[in-house]
Amino acid sequence: MRSSDVKKPFGTSVKVWRGRLGISQEELAERSGLHRTYISDVERGARNVSLKSIEKLAAALEVSVSTLLAYAREAGPDAAAGLFAAEDLVEILYADRAEQAGLTLQALKKFNIVNTIHLVHDGVAALHYLFGADEPGVRMRPRPRLVLLDLDLPKLDGLELLRRIKADPRTSSIPVVLIGSSLHENIAASQRLGAAAYIARPVSFTNLSEAAAQSNLRWGLLRVPQRSGELQTEKKGK
Repeated sequence: MRSSDVKKPFGTSVKVWRGRLGISQEELAERSGLHRTYISDVERGARNVSLKSIEKLAAALEVSVSTLLAYAREAGPDAAAGLFAAEDLVEILYADRAEQAGLTLQALKKFNIVNTIHLVHDGVAALHYLFGADEPGVRMRPRPRLVLLDLDLPKLDGLELLRRIKADPRTSSIPVVLIGSSLHENIAASQRLGAAAYIARPVSFTNLSEAAAQSNLRWGLLRVPQRSGELQTEKKGK
């Protein structure tokens, strides 16, 4: 890839992440220890950026280097305008306890997440959402393309729910991200059962974006083309 092909998408990535934080070029320059003119040149795609500067920018933007570069690679220049069509955004099933879910949704709202998020508060409700509408003679709708599960869900815990999702061919390909403490045994168990990622609380846009990248989803949680057979049914009137 030519240098000119890299500089503009990277500049777009910096600009979009700066916009997510709601900071000016001057503030980004101060945070990163770089000159404001340098930041301006980077965002215009007019500057070759050293690895050291990339690390400084990522730290200042509160994202990892891999996330900053992945967005530059995947999203391209059109993302600067935030041009995510609603039909292209991944629908998320989010299962969490009510007191925890509110905090997470506030964090995502802060960063202007516009994905449709279907919230349930226990494992049985999550199972019903995924499988309960599979009945003859009802309207079709897509299954969620990303599932977020609290590890300590009531009625049916996150690990057991993950096991059932991965055991069923209708849902086995859906990336599942578990949310909980960072205890090693929890992480190891979730990996054995097929979790795409494990997020330690508090959930933020940054660690959700990194989990999405691990799940082979584009930054912004963009939906990939749907294959046949991935539709679920939804009862009429809902």
